[in-house]
Amino acid sequence: MSRLTCTISISLDGYVAGPDPGPDRGLGAGGEELHEWIFGLASWREMHGREGGERNVDSDMLQEGLDATGAIIVGKRMFGGWDGPWGDEPTLGVWGENPPFDVPVFVLTHYPRETATVGQTTFTFVSDGIESALEQARAAAGGKDVGIGGGANVIQQYLTAGLLDELQLSVVPLLLGGGVRLLDNLGEAPPKLEQTRVLESPSGVAHLRYEVLKP
Repeated sequence: MSRLTCTISISLDGYVAGPDPGPDRGLGAGGEELHEWIFGLASWREMHGREGGERNVDSDMLQEGLDATGAIIVGKRMFGGWDGPWGDEPTLGVWGENPPFDVPVFVLTHYPRETATVGQTTFTFVSDGIESALEQARAAAGGKDVGIGGGANVIQQYLTAGLLDELQLSVVPLLLGGGVRLLDNLGEAPPKLEQTRVLESPSGVAHLRYEVLKP
């Protein structure tokens, strides 16, 4: 059975988004800085149809994850940029007409919607729970891993349900001072983690990989 994994950038003080998010600032004040290390990487540029870029520990780590992933799960806010009903003309998503995915994407939402193909990516909207989304994603992944793309609430749901197998944190040397914490809302008995790898990169980002121990 394919594994459920998550790789996400996080600040030194534990945030995956900054304070005061809004329609035009989904990651809050300073949140975009969490991802600046990735934009110049060869593997990221290739994913977005661009040439060039740096080839280093960061790029290799990102490519490793891309190669291992056969389907992705995201929340509605990450797909559409806001919560609430879809409206009369449902959004194509925050990635526009050419999303940078080569695998099926499953969107967790309380608001049903027909499957949509945008560019080369098929988005399936799942309104009957995280277990259903995972089951469908695994069926589509072709034996590869299923990755959680975010946001924090989705990751927390899978963690507390005991369904996440691996968590990789790319720790950025940045203090946001507030915003959305990744490892909140994990209940009275948070899952136990076992560190399996540490990668130090020239960008100053530390990549920490953990196995999520099952009860």
